[in-house]
Amino acid sequence: MAERHTAHGGTALPRRRVLGIGGALGLIATGGLALGGGMAHHPARTGGELRTAVPVPEPYTVPLPVPPVLAPAGTHDGVDRYEITQRRVTAEILPGVRTELWTYNGTFPGPIIESRRGRPATVVHRNELPVPTVVHLHGGRTPAASDGYPTDLVLPAGWPDPAAGHGHHGGDAPKMHDERAVTSRLTRTYTFPMDQRAALLWYHDHRVDFTAPAIWRGLAGLHIVRDDVEDALDLPRGPRELPLMITDRAFAEDGSLAYPALDPNLRDRPGVRAPFLTGVLGDVILVNGTPWPVHETDAARHRLRLLNASNARHYELEAVTDDGRRLDLVQIGADQGLLAAPVTHTSLPIAPAERYDVIIDFAALPPGSRVRLRNRLGTGRTREVMAFRIARAARDNSRIPAALADDLPTWGRAEASAVRDFAFRAGRTPHGRGWVIGDRAFDPSRTDVRTRLGAVEVWRLVADVHHPIHLHLVGFRVLSRGGRPPLPHDAGLKDTISLRPGESAEIITRFDGYRGRYLFHCHNAEHEDMGMMANLEII
Repeated sequence: MAERHTAHGGTALPRRRVLGIGGALGLIATGGLALGGGMAHHPARTGGELRTAVPVPEPYTVPLPVPPVLAPAGTHDGVDRYEITQRRVTAEILPGVRTELWTYNGTFPGPIIESRRGRPATVVHRNELPVPTVVHLHGGRTPAASDGYPTDLVLPAGWPDPAAGHGHHGGDAPKMHDERAVTSRLTRTYTFPMDQRAALLWYHDHRVDFTAPAIWRGLAGLHIVRDDVEDALDLPRGPRELPLMITDRAFAEDGSLAYPALDPNLRDRPGVRAPFLTGVLGDVILVNGTPWPVHETDAARHRLRLLNASNARHYELEAVTDDGRRLDLVQIGADQGLLAAPVTHTSLPIAPAERYDVIIDFAALPPGSRVRLRNRLGTGRTREVMAFRIARAARDNSRIPAALADDLPTWGRAEASAVRDFAFRAGRTPHGRGWVIGDRAFDPSRTDVRTRLGAVEVWRLVADVHHPIHLHLVGFRVLSRGGRPPLPHDAGLKDTISLRPGESAEIITRFDGYRGRYLFHCHNAEHEDMGMMANLEII
């Protein structure tokens, strides 16, 4: 019989109350997931939208850029070394408008790192920004010392040393002391063994209390892992494999990125203004840092490596021709790599931090055709994402195999040594109103979950509003939603699951890889900054 736990040591919820949308809504009604103040009024819309104050281009007029692939700075004993400098730049995101960005190596998104499974890599980050930073490789099977724990800061020149009693930031905000934090000055070397399946990962800032505005300012990039299993498949490749980072932003009158931070300098006081406590949404959709771009290409299959790197915006993507016909989106991969077999969608929901690997086939379209990638959850200009313009006929030797991968884990409920319950909801934090897991806001000095290396566990999750839940280190399988089978887009091995308002889900995972302190949290970046993280200790 599996041992049963609840988040933070609370009373175990009966199974029938956790499973099922009705059970989740019952928790809300009885106060277990009561929303605070203004958060209760629009549970289906998780976020407040900023309005851009400068002219924006017409959709599908700016070419799609592809981020550059970063070359190793050197190789020693089979380990590739990369070097990245975090610095401020001024760039033209909107045509004719200059915008200051915080970047990895001067570009937004940052450069792509490509790795081989089993070939280790080190990345040396140098912080030339005015505030501390932390780098997390999202989806990486990474030793705890390099996972990017939020208090393991890389301090810029002149920043007070937290060990001297200054806390993790200055000013009068509550200090979050962490005796286990490992800080460095100016640089830090992150080590990634790359002992994992081929997949699309991404790296981003993870500084405690200030992750959301740092990502908003540009600190995000892609990391692609490849392996022999994937290489043996005749999937689209080269220019027909497109990494696509989708984000939303808003721009102020001076062209700067608008963001409702309580402290615009991101030094002292974390958080956002009250209308944006549920999340910050922009009204300009960017793909690879470009507003509503267009990509001119061949009439052939293309592989789209999709990442939602938005702070809070959810998308439901569809591919539509100008005459109104929807093209299939054939999913071949999830957050943690290839599926066992393809899954065909006519539209695909994607929450913050989720990744989908899909094939789209333009072969039947004549030159001159246009296909728009649209957002069914958007309104006005946020309904548009990007477009493909078919320029020419072309040969296509790619195919979509009926079987993709045979190495997916087959964990079963009978193997689980623990079943844990977690409620993600609005609540009180040391900074005031915010977001909690169970009834507790994040505290680095507290261990919320302790488990053994190699343990298999079932986690049962329930949400009040939209919460994309992310586990560090491990991938998981979705067992159920609302007491029913998983949805089609839940296929494969994931590290982020999107919970809708009032929804519950069960996931199963094995905590293998490495011992140490890790996190699980909501990847609505504003929720994360306002307390919705917890500690996972693997012993």
